[in-house]
Amino acid sequence: MVSIKDIAKQAGMSPSTVSRVINGKKHVNSAKRAEILRLIEKTGYVPNKAARSMVLKRSYTVGIVIPDTFNIFQRELFSIIERNLESFGYYTLFFFAKFEDQSEEACLSRLKAEKPDGVIMLHEMKNPAFYEYLSLAGIPVVTATFNYPGILSIHVNEEQAALEAVNHLLSLGHRNIMMISGDGFTFGRQRAEGFFQALMAAGLSWNENRVVFVRHYTAEFGMYGMRELLLRAGRDFTALFAATDELAIGAIRTLKDEGFRVPEDVSVVGFDDIDIANYITPRLTTVRQPIKEIGERTALAMHRCISGGDGFNPGPGKEQILPHRLIIRESTAAMAR
Repeated sequence: MVSIKDIAKQAGMSPSTVSRVINGKKHVNSAKRAEILRLIEKTGYVPNKAARSMVLKRSYTVGIVIPDTFNIFQRELFSIIERNLESFGYYTLFFFAKFEDQSEEACLSRLKAEKPDGVIMLHEMKNPAFYEYLSLAGIPVVTATFNYPGILSIHVNEEQAALEAVNHLLSLGHRNIMMISGDGFTFGRQRAEGFFQALMAAGLSWNENRVVFVRHYTAEFGMYGMRELLLRAGRDFTALFAATDELAIGAIRTLKDEGFRVPEDVSVVGFDDIDIANYITPRLTTVRQPIKEIGERTALAMHRCISGGDGFNPGPGKEQILPHRLIIRESTAAMAR
């Protein structure tokens, strides 16, 4: 079996230099790093997890908390984070949870038993005991796509992005605008807040009858939400803002089933810009989240929190707010006169 010493001997370098490259540390010049990586690939060297854990007193595992029912955007983000963690030499543990007390307690119990080096949260917990345990245990935490007080978080400005999406509809002449959102999570509430802010700034009514809150952010629940809006408003609306692309896609399916044309009768805007948004008919106007950058930054921040490398100290409650972008496609059009 190939060891670090074997790699170091072939490279003509010290084992500590090889170790720094394997563990994702900097302070190794690019030529040496390239040679070490070439030899690792050539020899098929695999780091011994158990040995590293004993020496460094780390498990080299990162727990990722994800929702029991997670949408396409979350699956894509999870995949990016996992690949980047793997490049830093970490193994991943998955912790599934629902937004309910019993499920969150079970997730916390398992996390206590597994004792990962760090935790990345793609799912927001409502029980503060979850966050309190992580803080008291000194386990580094990074949240992605939402923020929690005192925890390093990486996300876009949800309210501002939603406001811009609705302003796009307003600029096309739409005034009777509805929304489908989810309940129970901060990002859903923030996107709804951006929706109401845009309406109020335009001097329009912001009554809650304009919004349907559904249990999940999936296409199936987008269909349910659209049916509810049709019961409330009939044909008396011309535009829809959906809190996720999947909700928008489900809503478009129901609109077409009920004889509406998109965008001729109803313009639709989503949020996330998942891959399929560019391939459905009509192609979906949406808010693009920089999913690749969110995933890469989340994994890097977790690695730096665990390793303490590069003098990284995020400080309490530090946020990394990344830029969003409104992508205008075929699902929105000027209101027919």
